[in-house]
Amino acid sequence: MNLTLKKSKISSTMAKHDKSVLKESKIWVVKIGSALLTHPEAGLDQNIIAHLADQIVALRKQGISVVLVSSGSIAEGLRLLDIGYRPKQVHKLQAAAAAGQMGLVHSYALEFKRHDVVCAQVLLTHADLANRMRYLNARRTIQTLLEMGAVPIVNENDTIVTEEIRADNDTLGALVANLIEADALVLLTDQHGLYTADPRHDADAERIHLGDAGDPELSKMAGDGGVLGTGGMVTKLIAARKAARSGTITVIVNGREKNILQSVLTGSDVGTWLFPRSGKIKARKQWIAGHADLSSRLVVDLGAEKVLKTQGRSLLPIGIKAVKGDFVRGDIVSVCALSGEEIGRGIINYTSTEASKIIGHSSSEIEKILGYVDDPEMIHRDNLVMY
Repeated sequence: MNLTLKKSKISSTMAKHDKSVLKESKIWVVKIGSALLTHPEAGLDQNIIAHLADQIVALRKQGISVVLVSSGSIAEGLRLLDIGYRPKQVHKLQAAAAAGQMGLVHSYALEFKRHDVVCAQVLLTHADLANRMRYLNARRTIQTLLEMGAVPIVNENDTIVTEEIRADNDTLGALVANLIEADALVLLTDQHGLYTADPRHDADAERIHLGDAGDPELSKMAGDGGVLGTGGMVTKLIAARKAARSGTITVIVNGREKNILQSVLTGSDVGTWLFPRSGKIKARKQWIAGHADLSSRLVVDLGAEKVLKTQGRSLLPIGIKAVKGDFVRGDIVSVCALSGEEIGRGIINYTSTEASKIIGHSSSEIEKILGYVDDPEMIHRDNLVMY
């Protein structure tokens, strides 16, 4: 896979970025590409899978939860179905994915079983992550799997998609990082990072050690994908930008290096590190604040207004006087004072129908009223921007 950059004038003034922050991290998304994971004739590389499982288990012992985003199902399916080329017809790729997914998950399950660790298959599409209700359901499922000690293994649901099957899983990795608010997105590839030129042909090529995920200079210098993998540097830069929305650091490294994940954790000089320009909470709140005018509103009483403005607290149902507009869980809604002035906005945890039933009540009454409770807050403070 070509992960190189053409000659550039990118400066190395990124030393301000502190790689040691990952030592305190709690959640990683690790994405492994098909060019690293598979061989055109031999199918899955079991040695790579075994070493990756060893490394993920080692991270877990250090307090880091890991979600694995894995390519490889199509390549494995092509081998199993004895197809010696990557077909262009989507239905043939979908058939290969269906066959290959069985072998892919089985291979991971065997390696994690050596450590008495359960892995769980999670199949997603971009549409799942674009729909707020499905987005939040996927988020809750993955969080629950992590809480139960399992390793979620995410892949695109290639048997039903059309557009996504033509792309690599880099972007999916970034969306999963947004989904679970990961501290790091580690893209494992067969190269040592991003370079100022193709190191295979230019002896003067230099690895880019640090950079800003949103640096436009990087985007101007994109390479192409390999034979098995369709996501070259373009998709990795796009993924880094998307991951930065939730304050996630993206690291592009060679997955064949021994204990590469531990090297990333310790901040060693490996790969290319792409940093967000703002922290996790700040980045998400900027995204919330940047939405256009909203028609859905929650009107709060004077007490709630004061607490939200002065104490940085979450918005609870008891402090809400009225619900206006239609919305679903995960939508962004305005928070308004009794005067009608918008004083903030945030991501809502309940639908408008549910919210109308529980406003004015304490959080302890939610289950009695609705028959269930997902969150005690109407809007959590981490998802709330006050003006």
